[in-house]
Amino acid sequence: METILLVTASRKSADMLLSLIQADGWRPERILVAGSCNEARRLLIENHVDLILINTPLSDEFGHDFAIYACQNTLSGVLMLVKSELSDSVSERVEQDGVFVVTKPISRPMFYQSLHLVNSSRMRVYNLQKENHRLRRQMEDMRLISRAKCLLIAEKHMSEDEAHSYIEKQAMNYRQTKRDIAEEIIRSFT
Repeated sequence: METILLVTASRKSADMLLSLIQADGWRPERILVAGSCNEARRLLIENHVDLILINTPLSDEFGHDFAIYACQNTLSGVLMLVKSELSDSVSERVEQDGVFVVTKPISRPMFYQSLHLVNSSRMRVYNLQKENHRLRRQMEDMRLISRAKCLLIAEKHMSEDEAHSYIEKQAMNYRQTKRDIAEEIIRSFT
């Protein structure tokens, strides 16, 4: 984990959370601290954050709206610390958006386990997004290659197999990807 954002109303609770994080052996590159949700939103705009730890309540809002905002707009893992009597109602409100809710007071083992679960979940989402991006790129490649084949068929009167072989051969000859060759073909005919 590289960057952690602590959102907590008091310096005392920030120091306590910092000591808990560091006692577990986690050595993030950066730890950012915000005293309000507005300040935390500004920090999220300016920084990539891996984990957001929200100690409720905060000075400008309770914290659940910010937690939902963070889950919807970042790939950060979000963990909310909430008083036990409020945890059920807060959980109902935020868990469907991917926010982890833990009751206060929290024991060290529960805190560490929660951090590890949030980080594991964050990594899973990150890997799924990476795979999604790879598949989108692959689909775009296929679309461009198909478009280039259609142009070769229409303009050069090639069969589909000939067009396919032509693109593959050009890619090998010029040591370029089939996508690059397809883009060149499309540019040359448009």
